[in-house]
Amino acid sequence: MGQQGQGWLFYATLLLWWAVSVHGLTRAEFFPFGKTTGDHVLEQGNDLSQQLALDKPVLFYDGKFDNIFPSAESTYLGKMPAGFGMIAALHGDLDTGDGVGKVYYRQDASPATLRQAAEQINRAFPEDDEVREREMEHLFYFNQDIVQLRNSFQLVIASAETTSYAILLYPRKGMQFASTAVGGSSQAMQAGFSKGLVKYLVFSTRQGPYYRITTERETSVRALAEETNSGKRGVWVYEIGTSPYFTSVAPGEVTDLPPDTGLESRVSEEATSKRYPGGGQQVTYSPYEPEEEVYRKEQPHQGPHHGGQFTVHTVQYQPQVVVVDDGDINVDGGFTLFVFSYNSETCANNRNKCSTFADCKDYASGYCCHCRPGYYGNGIQCVSEGKPQRMNGKVNGRVYVGNSPSPVEFNSNDLHSYVVANDGRAYVAISTIPARLGPSLQPLSALGAVIGWAFALEQPGYKNGFSIIGGEFTCQAEVTFLPAQEKLTIKQVFSGIDEHDHLVVSTTLEGRVPEVLRGSTVQIEPYSEIYQYSSNLITSSSTRDYTVSLDDGSAETRTYQWRQTITFQSCPNDEAARAVLPTQMLSVDQVFVMYDSNNELIRYAMSNKIGDVNGNTVHHWLCFCPEVENAVHQLCFCPGGQCAAGFTGDGRSCYDIDECREIPLACGEHSVCNNQPGTFRCECNDGYQFASDGHTCIVDRPVDHCAAGSHDCDITERAHCSYSGGSSYICSCLPGFQGHGRVCQDIDECQSARCHQNAVCYNTQGSFTCQCRPGYYGDGFYCSSERTKSQCETHRDRLLGSTEYGPQPVPGQYVPTCDSQGAYEASQCHGSIGHCWCVDRNGLEIPGTRTGPGRGPTVRPAVGPTPRPDVYPLPPGTHLLFAQSGRIEFVPLEGYNMKKTEARTVLHLPEKVIIGVAYDCVEKMVYWTDITSPSISKANLQGGGAIPVIRSDLESPEGIAIDHLGRTLFWTDSMKDRIEVASLDGTKRRVLIDTNLVNPRAIIVDPVNGNMYWADWNRDAPKIETSAMDGTNRRVLVKDDLGLPNGLTYDPQSSQLCWADAGTHMIECMNPVQGDRRKAMGAIQYPFGITSHGKNIYYTDWRRDAVIMVDRQAGTETDVFLPQKQTRLYGITTAYAQCPSGKNYCAVNNGGCTHLCLATPRGRSCLCPNNALGVSCVESEGGRF
Repeated sequence: MGQQGQGWLFYATLLLWWAVSVHGLTRAEFFPFGKTTGDHVLEQGNDLSQQLALDKPVLFYDGKFDNIFPSAESTYLGKMPAGFGMIAALHGDLDTGDGVGKVYYRQDASPATLRQAAEQINRAFPEDDEVREREMEHLFYFNQDIVQLRNSFQLVIASAETTSYAILLYPRKGMQFASTAVGGSSQAMQAGFSKGLVKYLVFSTRQGPYYRITTERETSVRALAEETNSGKRGVWVYEIGTSPYFTSVAPGEVTDLPPDTGLESRVSEEATSKRYPGGGQQVTYSPYEPEEEVYRKEQPHQGPHHGGQFTVHTVQYQPQVVVVDDGDINVDGGFTLFVFSYNSETCANNRNKCSTFADCKDYASGYCCHCRPGYYGNGIQCVSEGKPQRMNGKVNGRVYVGNSPSPVEFNSNDLHSYVVANDGRAYVAISTIPARLGPSLQPLSALGAVIGWAFALEQPGYKNGFSIIGGEFTCQAEVTFLPAQEKLTIKQVFSGIDEHDHLVVSTTLEGRVPEVLRGSTVQIEPYSEIYQYSSNLITSSSTRDYTVSLDDGSAETRTYQWRQTITFQSCPNDEAARAVLPTQMLSVDQVFVMYDSNNELIRYAMSNKIGDVNGNTVHHWLCFCPEVENAVHQLCFCPGGQCAAGFTGDGRSCYDIDECREIPLACGEHSVCNNQPGTFRCECNDGYQFASDGHTCIVDRPVDHCAAGSHDCDITERAHCSYSGGSSYICSCLPGFQGHGRVCQDIDECQSARCHQNAVCYNTQGSFTCQCRPGYYGDGFYCSSERTKSQCETHRDRLLGSTEYGPQPVPGQYVPTCDSQGAYEASQCHGSIGHCWCVDRNGLEIPGTRTGPGRGPTVRPAVGPTPRPDVYPLPPGTHLLFAQSGRIEFVPLEGYNMKKTEARTVLHLPEKVIIGVAYDCVEKMVYWTDITSPSISKANLQGGGAIPVIRSDLESPEGIAIDHLGRTLFWTDSMKDRIEVASLDGTKRRVLIDTNLVNPRAIIVDPVNGNMYWADWNRDAPKIETSAMDGTNRRVLVKDDLGLPNGLTYDPQSSQLCWADAGTHMIECMNPVQGDRRKAMGAIQYPFGITSHGKNIYYTDWRRDAVIMVDRQAGTETDVFLPQKQTRLYGITTAYAQCPSGKNYCAVNNGGCTHLCLATPRGRSCLCPNNALGVSCVESEGGRF
């Protein structure tokens, strides 16, 4: 199988279908057939076949064939798959011996027929490059004619230079049978593709791949005439062979049908019969416009349509009943929006999306999360009642002061906030505000207003912002200063609670503010602000007065107007939560503002309370009337009045319950109970503070978090923690890094021309190196065309000294010997005493290698690459490594740019198909997967041959990743459908994941944070998943709007996970924690592997046979490298000059584990290999040790 000159069989068969519509495929839409077209006719009878020699070979799986055998043979009924290559258009007992039915077949290269085939293929694969008529080489066509109660169908095989397609056509009225007789019983007929037997080991064979179109049920056979994968009913298209590399049979991608009259009427009747709660309206997809790149969860990306192709409105999944309130959607100019509810979404598979302190509840239309008693929030994020809340973030701005023509600009200034939740007091501080701007920002206590609203003290019956919408929302405010109408825009994006339980916020200021002179103080009067609530939108407005006191004692009262809009995403499934909330009023008093010019720090403080819009305090006789919905009164005059919770009485007069007196243990030890109308609060005594549960008071002893390791500064390789007394500390980035200390990013020193003009700069984590260009000599900071002495030469010449007769050694003294490049010879000898020894590259003696007189040291021969003129060891610096069929090549990087002229082959492996590559920066080793053996191997990039790592129990290893800290390797196997891990020598092997995988390929690990990511390009349901590196906490990151996600890369500096998709023809990125998915590059062709370095993404492309460089931030292609050998490129990785900074618990002493140590976000897991029977192995999972 797989060799030119071999042949294969095509089988026909039978079908039953009662046609009720004429909107499907008709016999008239077949490819032309019959004697008038030059067809051959298969000899009539049963179990017959004939050979047809092809003018050009057909590609089937990974083989090429010159001969095919149209056949009506029924020998293999019930014995599928067969032991030879076969396409079964419909496999059944096909007998034409009565002279009524006929089987036609022929080759055809006529333009009209080729054009018809190209149209079918383009319609089925709208995301792929258009197949043009001139690219098609020939067709093989096979037709079973319809007579009486027999089936009529067509099989067309269309071939281009590198791809062959099978087109199967099943007309409604031409399909009469769905089953066939097999051994006295009736079985559903089969359609599919079988590769047949393939070689296994040396002298044996086994069954190769078998792709089934139908199942064991007759309904799947009947569906052939009713459904499609090409956008036209009854027409099915498959990619059945590709060269030079074949993965699997690929079905057409358009499973939805264009609307027809009959179908539309049925849908219309169905839709009008449904009732939508809330008086909603049904809206549908608007036609897709190719030039408009729109990506919505509600509207899957359909890809551009090729010119002249059949227009197909594809829908990737079927939504449920549509419920839309008229006021929620703005429909302009005929544009319609498809809105849907996730009826299939339940708590069973989404419970992990809720907070740890929340419960999940199912509703008729989906699920919602609700915080448990003792916690408040929106269910996605919950915090403990009474627990102080911290916020951190960055402030960026471009602000004009007074009449100044130039703005004050600032970036990434730190914002820190602290809220005492028990009394609604909020503190906000912003650092590094220049003196030109600082005094004029004092009136803007509004910068902390939304924080105060989020955690305001709640009056009974009212809720603060966090209780309603949680910690993920966007606030946009406009400040208008009177009377001059200066305007300032404030945008604050709240990204939720991070791993340190801090709320994260990003703030941007832009506009103009009135000037407040230096030395002036500002006093802000108490104010109130009305908040109005609707679905996913909150608005507020207020007018605020402030007094500016000058140094001369004079004062001036000024005013500004404040308008604010808050947008958020609520849970749509809980009808009670979706009800319009009452209008509430935020009352703000005790406002304090100050600008510290010495430290360039501005501070705000305020007390916040949320309650009645009329500003009334809650009286002790509060009650409500059950007969009046949502009615709350101070006095009840209705029958059956009841006191509200927290109050007691007869329903007409209600009195507050003093819980602090009635319930002595309402608060725990070391706390004070503070009674409030309708409720109570607990406050810790002096010297105590709330524990993490928000209820227990613990001793507030000073803690040196830096020494204890409980600080939240970045890792020690990037940041320094400084103890500042009490329990306080300061985080600061180390030299070579920038940031606020909690997150530090590497500074690319190469961007500022640190090296000599004749040197190349290589950026490293926290530092950089300089290397003189070829032809120049020096340390990189200074380079000269004149070669300077090496360390060995300097050492030697210093000992030799100099006389008028030239260098003369001192008698009896050891003098080192240097090679032609100036390096120390590996073996050094002392001529006077006769001793010899080995030295390292610095000339230092290697212990244990010294020998006595007359014996030379045992010097290991230098390990070198395969002796080929086109194979080179890897030079210093950072490089791209990529696989190309039987070789691994490298492209040096100069900064972030490819030095294309210096690309070389680092490893030559003929007759291998290398798919994935990974690099171990510690031992300078490259690891790769090979699907021909199959095996996983490694080699030293400084020279040396291939070293097998794993050679057993593999079928199709593809993706591979290295944990350089824990010294483990991870890989995917797309035939065994599993993810495994082993130590770097191939021992201690363990299966991590072997469920719900179909075609796993790309895999990467983030060892510092303990995460693993992989892509499954299953055409029916592609997805990108993540888990801890021990396989626990598995979850789907992306499943919508994916096609063929082939490659993955993760940049630890920006925390960006990026993937290359050959189906959507895009590169996309996201922060796995925040889920902020975005397109990095569109309109690419057929990406396979992907890697990243700094701002750039590099990917291999099958269509272009190239390595392409993309600026991730600009979203543009910046360079292309075309290898000399123009064949498909596979995996690609970055080989760093130095290992990325960072540590995990497995980096030291194997984490204390006996066998496998696998990092997790919480620490590490100790796991045993699968073959650990009889081995002393101890397992422990998930904790910190």
